[in-house]
Amino acid sequence: MESTRQQKISKLLMRDLGEIFRKDVPGLIGAGAMITVTKVIITRDLSLARVYLSIFATPNKEETLLAILKSTKTIRMMLGKRIKNQVRAIPELVFELDDSLDYIERIDELLKD
Repeated sequence: MESTRQQKISKLLMRDLGEIFRKDVPGLIGAGAMITVTKVIITRDLSLARVYLSIFATPNKEETLLAILKSTKTIRMMLGKRIKNQVRAIPELVFELDDSLDYIERIDELLKD
């Protein structure tokens, strides 16, 4: 069960990371991919954030995720510049691929058949 503080920080991270992925990251990992932050889960001590990403408009999602993983420190620095006055410490970021939309799409295809 997440505390109110965890929920607030999760929403803050979701909003700011979404903007970072929309504006700044295409220059780092290459243009073309549309990246959406679907969920952020943060630990009780606010030191680690698991960020779930949906990646669209790219032929190879794993390649894009690897590029994001290589740029994690830069993304964390950009996030730190945005939220430095709202949190004491910037959490470590762990990016994971959210395949729930692909799963839903697959179920829809199976139901149509």
